[in-house]
Amino acid sequence: MGKENGKVVVLDFWASPYAMRTKIALREKGVEFEIQEEDLWNKSELLLKSNPVHKKVPVLIHESKPISESLVQVQYIDETWTDTASLLPSDPQARATARFWSDFADKTISFEGGKKIWGNKKGEEQEKGKKEFLESLKILETELGDKTYFGGETFGYVDITLVPFYSWFYALEKCGGFSVETACPKIVAWGERCVERNSVAATLPESEKVYQQVLKLRQIFGVA
Repeated sequence: MGKENGKVVVLDFWASPYAMRTKIALREKGVEFEIQEEDLWNKSELLLKSNPVHKKVPVLIHESKPISESLVQVQYIDETWTDTASLLPSDPQARATARFWSDFADKTISFEGGKKIWGNKKGEEQEKGKKEFLESLKILETELGDKTYFGGETFGYVDITLVPFYSWFYALEKCGGFSVETACPKIVAWGERCVERNSVAATLPESEKVYQQVLKLRQIFGVA
């Protein structure tokens, strides 16, 4: 049995944009996998054992060996299942550019960045969070330009990094009182194109469901 045929399990939380990256990559590659849904307030022994440093989802378990961090997982998936098109460009310069923009998106369009919006009541801190979020999104929109995907006509690494947060836009808009589409129409159109892909449609949750989860989080953090 080849390495690419071993059992694959994702330790997941359905609303985690980071876990969505891993599932999209696996589906793009046509890899069958099992999902173990985690209770983030009562983490399983398997999760704590598999990711002892961060104790966070997602964890990709392949052949009983755990791999942590979503972008590390996406690269591992790309390097392990090579029968389908690569998620990264073959040209070294284009590959480096994709990694740069993926890193930028990972650092600026993040759960913690979003929390500055949904985790604050209306006021100075929330306004600062909205400003930072939209400024970063506009930089990404400039890089996207008129291309179909960030890699041109090919859906790939940067798209996988960013598109999970498309499912969070509605919740951020509702909590922050703004419109992503008004500020970044090309990003929203790109997100709509991505959702037409089976890998993305099968992974991203409904925006209303994410919003209801965010309302629960606001109650937990005493924001509501």
